[in-house]
Amino acid sequence: MRKSSVLKGKGKIKETLGKVTGDSALEREGKGDQLAAKARKGMEKVHESALRARDGMRRRTS
Repeated sequence: MRKSSVLKGKGKIKETLGKVTGDSALEREGKGDQLAAKARKGMEKVHESALRARDGMRRRTS
């Protein structure tokens, strides 16, 4: 499981708990965690693309 998926789930739980308990700080923290997860997912995609490109270059030179 990707770390971005875990962060997104954690953020969603925090946001929901904040809404249920009326804790606006916890709700904001959850939304922030979800945004961080979205950014991390983008970085993971770039990393995977770079690895695929590197592997493709290795196959062509062999």
